[in-house]
Amino acid sequence: MNLHETLSEIAADMAARTDRGQPADYIPELAAVNPAQFGISICLADGTQLSAGDSATPFSIQSVSKVFALAIALGRLGDQLWTRVRREPSGLAFNSILQLESEGGIPRNPFVNAGAIVTTDAALGQRPPKEYLAELLTFLRTAAADEDIHIDRAVARSETETGHRNFALAHFLKAHGNLTNPPDHVLGAYFHQCAVTMSVNQLARAGRFLAGLQHLIAPERARRINALMLTCGHYDGSGEFAFRVGLPGKSGVGGGILAIAPGRASIAVWSPGLNPQGNSQLGTEALEMLARRTGWSVFG
Repeated sequence: MNLHETLSEIAADMAARTDRGQPADYIPELAAVNPAQFGISICLADGTQLSAGDSATPFSIQSVSKVFALAIALGRLGDQLWTRVRREPSGLAFNSILQLESEGGIPRNPFVNAGAIVTTDAALGQRPPKEYLAELLTFLRTAAADEDIHIDRAVARSETETGHRNFALAHFLKAHGNLTNPPDHVLGAYFHQCAVTMSVNQLARAGRFLAGLQHLIAPERARRINALMLTCGHYDGSGEFAFRVGLPGKSGVGGGILAIAPGRASIAVWSPGLNPQGNSQLGTEALEMLARRTGWSVFG
């Protein structure tokens, strides 16, 4: 199989689609993104990188950033983090307050918004948000071998102005004693973290450590992050993604998805239109096509 031809065919197929999903309209900066775009990139075990479509176009990675924040938080707290956030699929929307209330302020996993806010609080420690964000950018730039990765201040401001549910979640977490920092500090870091801008070329390179192609964290920790990506990385669409694609993946409402074929490849796709679960519609379909053609799956 010629993988370069496969990517070109997938990109051409996605370009012809008329049903592209809907960009996130509750964050004004994301609602304005052109939904006609699509990019895909793959980093292979031999160091080769192959890309197609709008692979160099930067976009807001949003919740894909939660994977990198989790790696940093685990580096600081280790398994102590799991006393504050669980490791189970949610079965509910990513910003659900109902579940957090019914379960006593302990988020179901680190990828739903409440869990990501706790994870950011843990990664923050007692530092000013600027220090944590500098660490996050350093981690991303090192992983991607690219210094041209930044935070989009306009997106962060847009999220701050419209993030009322996240403020509610943070204050609820604080009321249950599950935030060590003031909610405003944690959310300042969280909104800026989600506003990191990358292309799929950069994101595919940044995910290599999770595929075992780059040593940035302990292999055991990378395996655990992959397990959480498989079971929880697409919110209440995680089971469907595992069924259709069969690879660990983490989505973001900016339309990006980072997927991992352990020992083989790190894959990034981007298309701004989302399905009803808040995951990239064409990104999911492209990854399903890629997995079918390559035979890549954690299920053999």
